[in-house]
Amino acid sequence: MPIPESELIINRDGSIYHLHLKPEHLSDRIITVGDPDRVPLVSQYFDEIIYSGRKREFVTHTGYYKGKLFSVISTGMGTDNIEILMTELDALVNVDLVTRIARQEHTTLKIVRVGTSGSLQADVPVDSLLASTFGVGLDSLMTFYPIQYNAYESHIATEVQTCLQLPFKPYCVKGSEYLLSRLANNLLQGMTVTCPGFFAPQGREVRIKPALPDMMSTLSKLSFEQNRLTNFEMETAGYYAMGRMLGHEVLSLNAIVANRIERTFSEQADEVIDRLILHTLENF
Repeated sequence: MPIPESELIINRDGSIYHLHLKPEHLSDRIITVGDPDRVPLVSQYFDEIIYSGRKREFVTHTGYYKGKLFSVISTGMGTDNIEILMTELDALVNVDLVTRIARQEHTTLKIVRVGTSGSLQADVPVDSLLASTFGVGLDSLMTFYPIQYNAYESHIATEVQTCLQLPFKPYCVKGSEYLLSRLANNLLQGMTVTCPGFFAPQGREVRIKPALPDMMSTLSKLSFEQNRLTNFEMETAGYYAMGRMLGHEVLSLNAIVANRIERTFSEQADEVIDRLILHTLENF
């Protein structure tokens, strides 16, 4: 059955609603960044840019790097944006946008998030690079989806809920083993906590005292079969969950620009992000 116009919105020019992309604008090898201004920091290394477009916070450049076709797309912040991004990227390759019927043959996208993050562990230093083995979501996005978890993931989610005394159950999803094997060489690895905000949801206090004042200390002490919660950010768990349900390979790579335990911030954040971009392009 065709997907109704109200459920999958197509612009008059044939592009998908939020991303404003057509299938021919997209590579199956995608790098995502949060900040729209970071897109040209990636595409500056392309040998050739064959497409450039923008709609809202979603900026896309598609081009060639050493003979490989890449798309780099900005997402803005938060798992709400990631839900839009992942759903529309999937529709571009797995739905006929003219007939609105899902294609019988599934196309798998390879998606790598290149973003910044704050460390939850004293020994995960500022200016290091870290690959997320799991995403632990403290947001409510998966309340609305029928995702399946394995026993280990469910155990982690339950432990996090219990330790923080949360009124809702978090979710935990493993990242792509395929992409981890290609991109995690020489990087730290750890379990990434995805938060629904930047300040109180990550334990920060400016003028409002967080409702969970011991959040960082509590999370930093949790361990699961020698795996630790290593860092905070705002998208990874949403990527991993949507990737699992839609059948795409997804990995989150993090430039550690702050150490929340040591209360330090990078003096060379731009250089660290650039190092992560080059690492991704070379190994993707």
